[in-house]
Amino acid sequence: MSPERRGAHPDLFGTGGREPASAAGADADASAPLAARMRPRTIEEFEGQEHLLADGKALRAMIDQRSLASMIFWGPPGCGKTTLARLLAEATDATFVAISAVSSGVARIREITGEARARAGATGRRTVLFCDEIHRFNKGQQDAFLPHVEDGTVVLVGATTENPSFEVVRPLLSRAPVYVLEPLTAESLERILRSALTDPERGLGGLEVTATDAALEFIAASADGDARRALGVLEASAGLVGRGGAIGQEAAREALQHRFAAYDKSGESHYNLISALHKSVRGSDPDAALYWLARMLQAGEDPLYLARRMVRMASEDIGLADPNALAVTLAARDAFHFLGPPEGELALAEAAVYLATAPKSNRVYEAWSRASGTARDTPAAPVPLHIRNAPTDLMKDLGYGAGYRYDHHEPGGVAPQGYLPDSLVDSRFYEASEEGYEGEVAERLRRWAAVRAENAKRRGSDSDAVDR
Repeated sequence: MSPERRGAHPDLFGTGGREPASAAGADADASAPLAARMRPRTIEEFEGQEHLLADGKALRAMIDQRSLASMIFWGPPGCGKTTLARLLAEATDATFVAISAVSSGVARIREITGEARARAGATGRRTVLFCDEIHRFNKGQQDAFLPHVEDGTVVLVGATTENPSFEVVRPLLSRAPVYVLEPLTAESLERILRSALTDPERGLGGLEVTATDAALEFIAASADGDARRALGVLEASAGLVGRGGAIGQEAAREALQHRFAAYDKSGESHYNLISALHKSVRGSDPDAALYWLARMLQAGEDPLYLARRMVRMASEDIGLADPNALAVTLAARDAFHFLGPPEGELALAEAAVYLATAPKSNRVYEAWSRASGTARDTPAAPVPLHIRNAPTDLMKDLGYGAGYRYDHHEPGGVAPQGYLPDSLVDSRFYEASEEGYEGEVAERLRRWAAVRAENAKRRGSDSDAVDR
């Protein structure tokens, strides 16, 4: 690679740079952060995303054919969305223009598309318009891309950390397929760290700093798949030990200080983690339930939101298999409200373990779903006369309450009569399981059914005797 193409790191953070992609070859600013200096210069240097860049995969095919199409990159911070977009533009000899949805608007889009149209007419060169954080554009702003994507004025590469299904308008999704970028593996991050440690031009090689394997493994594991974070910690560690120093795990830990989990209480991570907690409880895994509960609490989730979700779990997944589950979760909510953090978190942990280890039954949940559906379908089904309220003589004369049998006066406390509308007399919504306390409920229902049948038989015999 020629000297003028080596070590270049132009603005990759959506500040509106309009240089051609080949400008990525200018020499890196030595004062730039290590993460900026170590950005890959070629596709071959790019770490991760093999599922998109390996031979025969989607993005590799575009590079080999030197033909790009509009697309959306969805992935966590530091996985290479911006760098990959720039490298794709360079590999296909396109001009790269970067904007950020945080600081740009429709006027800037019009300006860029006008320049792209003029450039294509004068040189035939295509323009890759990279829009960072495209999910921050509103619907109208996203719609502004559509005509320019459709007529090929620009190749749009949008980048988002949020689920495009919720954050990107459907017309744009239909024209720009979504490619999911994964967090970098610890192995990939270690390779990036070792390269940065020894690179004399862009990295820390000139400082003659060394690092133990344990320190690099710790940094890689602590970066949550984010190369920027990993390189930032390495650079801070080097600053702590100084020129010629050795980075150990303690120095790395000191540089890291406190690692905040990648978490947005209204975003994709929120829903993934609460789903993991719920499914761990349902799957009777107390260790996983505690882990996901701790993850969400440490990320700043509202503890009372978690208490509310566990109340739901108690009703949905445990139900009458253990009626105490609902009482325990409500008590945990009250205990947290009374104690506050961190002491109150123990009550939430107790509830999570109780739910995970309780017998499971979703029969009440399913019964409610069936009953609700039937109620919607039969909103006018009349109440049987014998169980209607009859507070007036007129209502009694109309037959309200006629024939009603008082259950407490019947043998076994169960009268041989129905309580559903006539059209639904054979409907069954609740089928008790044999789990935990619900097994006792199932046995009780069977016993009552037998008593009701016997009472009906006896009542029929009594009626026959009266007739005779």
